[in-house]
Amino acid sequence: MGVREKIGVAVIGLGIGEQHARAYHKMNHCVIHWFYDLSYTKAKVVADELGQGRVATSFEEVLHDPEVQIVSIASYDSSHFEQVVAALDAGKHVFVEKPICRTIDELAIVKKAWVRHRNKLKLSSNLVLRSAPLYQWLKRKVESEGFGEIYAFDGDYLYGRLHKITQGWRQSETDYSVMLGGGIHLVDLMLWLTGENPTSAYVAGNKICTQNTSFNYYDHISALLTFPSSMMGRITSHFGCVHRHHHVIRVFGTQATFIYDDSGPRLHKTREPISLAAPVYYSALPGTKGDLIPAFVDAVMCDSDWSQHTQNMFDVISVCVACDAAILANSPQEIKYI
Repeated sequence: MGVREKIGVAVIGLGIGEQHARAYHKMNHCVIHWFYDLSYTKAKVVADELGQGRVATSFEEVLHDPEVQIVSIASYDSSHFEQVVAALDAGKHVFVEKPICRTIDELAIVKKAWVRHRNKLKLSSNLVLRSAPLYQWLKRKVESEGFGEIYAFDGDYLYGRLHKITQGWRQSETDYSVMLGGGIHLVDLMLWLTGENPTSAYVAGNKICTQNTSFNYYDHISALLTFPSSMMGRITSHFGCVHRHHHVIRVFGTQATFIYDDSGPRLHKTREPISLAAPVYYSALPGTKGDLIPAFVDAVMCDSDWSQHTQNMFDVISVCVACDAAILANSPQEIKYI
């Protein structure tokens, strides 16, 4: 396969985007044409190290190149919406860091841009925990009915990086959301593993950890979500916690309970008080932040139906923005799906 036959890629943002670039670089059927970052030097360093691609002077320069088929976006959260819509309107497939966008109105516009191309363009968000070996195993276990009927799902996102919201770029983001910025990973696992979408959100939060700092938004959010089956979901996003960067998952079924926390993943299959849980020997983390990219590229190459995957990404955003709306309104919110 010659260079001209390869899928042309542009990578936007060279923070996490550097891991995007390395994933595409490893794929023989991809070639990176452009790198774009607010820091020209950062983009040039990555381009030189990988030995391919040029540094763009603007996002528009990337979009105007007909050899670019995939735009991989890892810019600041507040830039995602406009860049995603512009890339879709330019006829590009889009892989974007979470969140795709930050409001329900923005989500509606993104979906319209996607639908204008008759759903042919591939669009995905980097909700990378679902690629972890542990959750691939757990998905298979749930689908085999190894849990019986699932009646509760708990997820705690322990960010443990207080300095990143009091000193980094997040402190300057307007209306920064810790649910969209972190808790979204556990919302995605909840929807993906259970196959259900919640209907309403009851949410509370505080900013005790960031009081007297330049961060003006909630650093802790706790959401209780109700489902049509009567299953309950509880998702918390702790950005200021005193803890290493980590997450906790609990899945409760009528026949089994799964727990992942500091003690590792384990499965309970009995209520007997003397019985020990069976350890599960899979990693709860993906190998890299680019682990979802190969499947996305395959979908582009094979022109496979990706529409349900994209809709699932939209549903995750719908849940998260409903949580943000509930905390601002100080009242429960029905979840509106776009």
